[in-house]
Amino acid sequence: QVQLVESGGGLVETGGSLRLSCLASGSISNIAAMGWYRQATGKERELVARMHNSGFTDYADSVKGRFTISRDNAKNAVFLHANSLRPEDTAVYYCNALLLVGSFEYDFWGQGTQVTVSS
Repeated sequence: QVQLVESGGGLVETGGSLRLSCLASGSISNIAAMGWYRQATGKERELVARMHNSGFTDYADSVKGRFTISRDNAKNAVFLHANSLRPEDTAVYYCNALLLVGSFEYDFWGQGTQVTVSS
């Protein structure tokens, strides 16, 4: 089991910036990747950015060049630096941890943090 606690959401104007933080606790030694997903009202949850233990990162096309993901393994934390925010970035942002236990994969989620970008 992994527990994830997010912080850093809020209301920001178009063009503004936010930093989201997520702290992990529990069975952190099995974490293979950490990342951020988001879900806007009436839409499916989508990947925003993810960083694997190898350092490999992947981003949604819509955030490339604007968002940056980083991890602090010593603090078991993952961050999302969101710049040049747009109204279409408005969503609930969820921290995700992917665990590998043998040949099985498990996803764990935080409670979500609201990001609202005003036009």
